[in-house]
Amino acid sequence: MLNKIVYPIFIFMFIWLTAGSVNAAAPIKIGALFAVTGPASFLGEPERNTAQMVVDEINKAGGVKGRMLQLVVYDTQGDATKAVQAATRLIKEDKVAAIIGPSTTGDTMAVIPIVEKAQIPLISCAAGIKITEPAKKWVFKTAQNDSLAVARIYENLKRRNISRVAILTVSDSFGSSGREQLKAQAAKFGIKIVSDDTYGPKDTDMTSQLTKIRGSQAQAMICWGTNPGPAVIARNAKQLGLKFPIYMSHGVSSRKFIDLAGDAAEGIILPSGRVLVADRLPNSDHQKKSLLSFVKDYQKHFKAEGDHFGGHAWDAVMLLKGAIERGGDSPAAIRNQLEKNRNFAGIGGVFTYAPQDHAGLNKDAFVLVEVKQKDWVLVK
Repeated sequence: MLNKIVYPIFIFMFIWLTAGSVNAAAPIKIGALFAVTGPASFLGEPERNTAQMVVDEINKAGGVKGRMLQLVVYDTQGDATKAVQAATRLIKEDKVAAIIGPSTTGDTMAVIPIVEKAQIPLISCAAGIKITEPAKKWVFKTAQNDSLAVARIYENLKRRNISRVAILTVSDSFGSSGREQLKAQAAKFGIKIVSDDTYGPKDTDMTSQLTKIRGSQAQAMICWGTNPGPAVIARNAKQLGLKFPIYMSHGVSSRKFIDLAGDAAEGIILPSGRVLVADRLPNSDHQKKSLLSFVKDYQKHFKAEGDHFGGHAWDAVMLLKGAIERGGDSPAAIRNQLEKNRNFAGIGGVFTYAPQDHAGLNKDAFVLVEVKQKDWVLVK
C-alpha cells in the first residue's frame, strides 16, 4: 500500500523537477534582422557575423543569469517588405524577447509599427534620425544619428573657412534623412548650399551631377549615401579632376569603401565611430578597451577588420545582455532596463538612454577620419 502511494508521488516529483530544470535551461531568444545579402550586405554581413560572435562568447562564459542566448537571424536583403515579414515571424512564430536590427533606415521604419504593436523591444542598427525622433516606446538604436554626423562635417568646414558647399545625396531613406539634416543645420554653421542634387541607389555613373557641381561656386562637396554609390562618385570626381575637398557620410565607414573607390578614395574625409582608428586612440579614451577587444575578436573569427557597422550589432547585443541581467528576460523588463541604461562604453560611443532619448549618443560619438595611403587616419 505504501509503495502505491510513494511511487506516484515519486513520479510526480520527478516530472516536476525535470520540467523545472528544462524550463530553467530554455534559451532566451533574440531576433535579428540584417541585410546579409543584397545591396546593403556590406552593412548586414558584418552585423550578422558580429552578433553571432558576441552571442557565442556570452554563452561560452555561462550565458546570461545561467541561461543561454539563442540568436534567430533573418536576411532582409535590404527589402522593407521582407523586413516586415521577418519581423512578424520573429514575434509570432519564434517568440523572441527582443529584436536587433534592421541594417537600414528604410527597413527599420517599416518594422517600427510591428514591434510597437507587439510591444517587443527593437534596437535598430540604422542611422536615420527619424527612427528615434520622436521617441517611440519600444524602439532604440545603436547607430549614431545622421544629425551628429552632419554637425561633425560642418564644424570641420567652418574651421577651414569653407562656406559654400554642394551636396549630393542618394534617393533612399538614408540619403533623404541626411539631406534634411544637411539643409537644416547649414545656417547654424554659416554654410551656404550652392548645389543640391541626388542620385539613385543603383546608379553607376554620376558624371552629370558632378559636372553640374563643378560649374557651381562650391568650395567642397558632401556626398551622402552607402556603398557602392559613393565609391562611384569618388572615381567620377577623380576622372573629372575635381580639386575641392570631398566629404562622405558615415554610411561608408568601412574598409569596403576604400576597396571600391581605390586610389580615388585618397584624401576623402568622413565622420566615423572610433573603431576604424582604435589603435590610434589615447589610453584615456573610455571606449578603447571595448574597441580593441572587438577588433581583435572579429579578426580572429573572420580574418577581416571589425568595422563601424559590425560595431552597431556588438552594442545591441551587449545592451540587451545588460538589460536582461538587471531586469529579466521579458520584453517589458528589457525595454525598461534599456531606457535606464547609463554610460555604457560600446563600439559606437558611450550610450545613455532616457525616456525622450532612445538614440543615447552625442556628437562625441563621431571622429573625423581621412583616407591616406589606403588607410584611415584621424583628422586633427
